[in-house]
Amino acid sequence: MAGGCRVFSRRSPVTDRQDEKKSRAGQDRRQGAVYQGAFEAVIALLIAALIGYWLDGYFDTAPWLLLIGTAIGFASFTVRLIRLGRWIREGNPDEAGRDDESE
Repeated sequence: MAGGCRVFSRRSPVTDRQDEKKSRAGQDRRQGAVYQGAFEAVIALLIAALIGYWLDGYFDTAPWLLLIGTAIGFASFTVRLIRLGRWIREGNPDEAGRDDESE
C-alpha cells in the first residue's frame, strides 16, 4: 500500500453533521420559545390594560381600574419573563412553552 495506512477518526462526518443539526434544532427551538414568551408577556400587559380601561367605562371609575389592570398586566409580564429567563439558563429545549408545575 503506497502512502501508508489510513487513520480513521472515532467520529464520522455523518455523525458530526447529525450533531450539528441537533444543536441547531435546539437553538432554533430555544429562540422560538423566547419570541413566544416575549410576545405572550406583551399581550398580557395589553389585555389587562384594555380590560381595566373597559371596566372604567362600565363602572365610571376612571382611571383607577385602568391603573389596577395595568399593574396586574405588568406583574404577569414580569412573571412570564422571569420564567423565560430561568428556562433559558437551565437550557431545557424540551420544556418549551410549559409552565412550571411546582409553582
